Amino acid sequence: MSVRVLYFAGLREAFGCAGETIDLPAEVATVAALRDLLVGQGREKLASAKNLRCAVNQEMAGPEVAIKDGDEVAFFPPVTGG
Repeated sequence: MSVRVLYFAGLREAFGCAGETIDLPAEVATVAALRDLLVGQGREKLASAKNLRCAVNQEMAGPEVAIKDGDEVAFFPPVTGG
């Protein structure tokens, strides 16, 4: 399964990229599991960011929301300037 992960505001600055496409192992099936995987791959800021928000396919999503092949998952702080 492959998903597109987008990072906004301070996360984009911390990681040095706006997004990436990630091939996920079969056991990664929720937003929370994806976040844990990314933290384990060096994206520690996702674990320490306060009030981190997430959207799946441009819809606000909680950690329990399932993700599937081809989804777009975005992580961003609660207030993102434009």
